[in-house]
Amino acid sequence: MQSLLLGISVVLVLVILFMIFKLTTLIGVAKGSKSDEDAGSNKVNAGLMLAFLIVSGIATVWSSVAWFKDYHIPIASEHGEVTDQLFWITMVITGIAFVITQILLFYFAFRYRHSKKSVAKYYPDNSKLELLWTTVPAIVLTILILYGLKVWNNVMGPAPEDAEVIEVMGAQFAWRFRYPGEDNELGRYDYRKIDGSNEFGMDLSDKNSFDDFNANELHLPKGKPVLLKIRARDVLHSVFLPQFRLKMDAVPGMPTQFWFVPTKTTAEMRQETNNPDFNYELACTEICGKGHFSMKKIVVVDEPADYEAWKKQQKTWLSLNPDYLSQVPEDLKEMAMISANIEDNESKDSSL
Repeated sequence: MQSLLLGISVVLVLVILFMIFKLTTLIGVAKGSKSDEDAGSNKVNAGLMLAFLIVSGIATVWSSVAWFKDYHIPIASEHGEVTDQLFWITMVITGIAFVITQILLFYFAFRYRHSKKSVAKYYPDNSKLELLWTTVPAIVLTILILYGLKVWNNVMGPAPEDAEVIEVMGAQFAWRFRYPGEDNELGRYDYRKIDGSNEFGMDLSDKNSFDDFNANELHLPKGKPVLLKIRARDVLHSVFLPQFRLKMDAVPGMPTQFWFVPTKTTAEMRQETNNPDFNYELACTEICGKGHFSMKKIVVVDEPADYEAWKKQQKTWLSLNPDYLSQVPEDLKEMAMISANIEDNESKDSSL
C-alpha cells in the first residue's frame, strides 16, 4: 500500500511540474518572447537530462547493492560456477560500455544545448575514430561469443556414461519422476499406453521397465552426474532449477535432456543460507494453463550413500500395479516378477 501511495505521489508531482512548464510556455508566447522562451526551455531540458543521469545512476547502484542477495542465489552445480562466471564477465564488459555511452549521451545533451552563440561545425567523418569503434567492439564480442560457445558445448555435451538417469515429465498440472532400477536404464514408453495408473505410458514389453519406479520428490546424489530426460505429456512446460542453473523446456513429442553435477546437499544449503526450512524447488516457467502456479516439486540432494539407501526403499511401479503383468509377454513374465520383486511381496502376504 505504501509503495502504491508513493507511486501515485510521484506521478502527481510530475503532472504538476509539467503543467507549470506548459503554463510558463503559454505566458511566454502571449508576451511575444518566444525566442527567449525557447532558450529557457533548452536550458531546462538540458538540466533535466543531467539530473536524470545522476538520479538514475544513483538509484541503479543503490538498488543493485540493496537487492543483490535476492537476485543472486547460491550455486549448487559444477556448471553453475562456469555459467555464472561467463555471465558476470559479460555484465562487466557490456556494463562498462553502457555506463560510458550513457554518461556521454546525457552529458552531450547538456553540454551542447542550443544557444544563440552556437556555431555548427562541418565534421562529416573521422576514419580513425570509426575504425576504432568498429574494431574494438568486434574483437570483444568475438571473444565473448567464442567463450560462450565453449561453455555451451561443455554444458550441453553428452552426459558421462555413469550418469544417474532420471525421467522428468510435465503434465497439467504436476511434475512426475521415473527412476530406473539397478540396471540404470529406463524402459521404453508409448503415449498410447498412458492411462490413470500408467502415467508415463511405460511399455511393459521392454524388460528395462520392470524395475523402474516413480517418485513424488526429485532425489539427486551429490557429486555424481545426473542426466534428466525431459518430456511433456500435453502442453509446453519448462524445467527450472535455479540453484543448479538449469532450465530446459519440456516439449510434447520432442524429448529434451540436461545433465549436471549437484555439489551441495539440501542440508549443506540450509546451513549456507541459514534457513532450516530451505528446500530446492523444481518449478515450471512456462505458462501452461490455469493450474500453472501449482507445478512445483521439492528437490532433495542427498549424500551418495543416503541416495542409494533411498532408492532401495522404493517399490517398483510394477509391484505396486501387479494387474499390469498381463501386458508383459509370456516369455518375460518370470523375469518381470523377479525384477519387480513381485514374488517376494506375494510370499510375504502368504506367510501372513
